Formats: sequence, C-alpha cells, structure tokens
Amino acid sequence: MAVAEWEDGVLFPEASDTEIARTKFLLGKYKSMRLLMDDYENHTKDMQQVAIDGEVARRIDQDALHADKAANAVILAEKQRWVYEQYRLYTSVIRRAIDLIFDDDSRQAIQHRYIEGHSFKGTVLFFRHGMSHSTVRRKLDEGTESIANTLKLMGFFEKDVAKYEV
Repeated sequence: MAVAEWEDGVLFPEASDTEIARTKFLLGKYKSMRLLMDDYENHTKDMQQVAIDGEVARRIDQDALHADKAANAVILAEKQRWVYEQYRLYTSVIRRAIDLIFDDDSRQAIQHRYIEGHSFKGTVLFFRHGMSHSTVRRKLDEGTESIANTLKLMGFFEKDVAKYEV
C-alpha cells in the first residue's frame, strides 16, 4: 500500500459505526447470498433459457415501443452474472474475516448465527450450557466488530461503503 494511505499512523484501524452496521447487514444476508450463488452455479443454463423463453427479457425496459428478447436476455444474463460475482466477493471476504476472529466463542457464535443461518434464539439454545443470553449477544457483537475491523484493514469499505452512503 502507498505511504499516503497510512499517513494517520494507524497500523490497526478500527471500523466506524457505519462500517460495523454494514458488516452486520452483510452477515445477515450471508446465507441468502450463498443460496443464490449455489442456485446460479447449479442452474445457470436453465435461468438463461427461462429468460429467453419467458416474459422477463421482454420487460426489461417498460418504456420501449418494441423489445428484442434475445438482446434483453443477454443483458439479463450479464446482470445475473454480475450479481453472482458481487456475492462471491462479499462471501469470500466475510469468510476470511471470520477465520481471523481470535476468540473461539465469538467465531462459533458468528458461525452458528450467520453462516449457518440460525435465529438468535437458536444460537442461544446452541450455547445454552456454556453461555447466557447476554453473553451470546456480546459474543456476536464482538465477532461482528472483529469482522468489521478486518474488513477495514483489508480495504473492503473503501469501495463498498461509498456505494451505500446516504
């Protein structure tokens, strides 16, 4: 990295509240992203054929006087591929950040709650013998903050947060 990027002298930057909130949002969407990625990988040809045969390609631009279904099907396929690539990037970076969580309990809580997609109540029940309700919540918060700090250190938010700031 260039020296100018490290002018503040911060070797281990901490994520802002906005970045932590974005991390929590992405963690909440992790299971859905994985399911859609798996579906795309397993059924790409079917999706493309449905786009060509069906009405989806016809309705890409509602203002057009006529529709070129073949061209619109190609646009739709490219959009699906782009979404797949974005999801692949997000899930791989999140997975790497989870693997770097030092605290085993926090890592397990994040794994059970977000990666496996269980509810908070299910996560509390999973840890029922070792942790209280408030401890599970604290471990999830600590894990989320650790992931956000790792993502910040990787430079993930420099590109991502700019797209989503209001």
